[in-house]
This record gives sequence, structure tokens and C-alpha cells, in this order.
Amino acid sequence: MTLTKADLVNRLYKSEMFKKTDAVKYVETLLEIIKSRLVDGEDVLISGFGKFCVKDKRARRGRNPHTGEDLILEPRRVITFRPSGVLRKKVNENK
Repeated sequence: MTLTKADLVNRLYKSEMFKKTDAVKYVETLLEIIKSRLVDGEDVLISGFGKFCVKDKRARRGRNPHTGEDLILEPRRVITFRPSGVLRKKVNENK
């Protein structure tokens, strides 16, 4: 099952702590903060959940799998996620 923004909003709303419009605002604000930090190249650590890390990849040789042609892949940034020990333990308990 995929967790969507709408799912997050509905869970906050159903908790009866927020109005639906407030829940939408909070979820959007949280995601915008995370996105802006990652765009700025900063890591985002959410205690008990995990860490989103921005890593720079350098240019490298590659190959087009369709044609077999050699090419150079441009340098780029990637986002990785490392779960916290708490999250990793919970995921492995439910195997």
C-alpha cells in the first residue's frame, strides 16, 4: 500500500485534533520544509524515523542498454534514506 499526502491529511483529520484545512496546511508545510532543506543540500534527520541525505555523484561512464553505445553520465545529486535503528527494528519485528 502506498501512503499519500491525502492519507496523511485524513489521518490527522480523523485524530480529531485538527480541522481538515489545518491538516492539509500542516502536511504541505512539513513537506515544503523537507524539500527546501534537501534542495539546499542539507540532510534532514527525523528522530526515530530516519535521515534523508543529499549526495553528489560525479560524472561517470555509462552505456545505453538499448543500443550498447558508450556515453558519459552527467554529475547529479541523489537523495538517499537511512532508517533509524528504531524504525529498522519495528520493520523487522513485523516480518
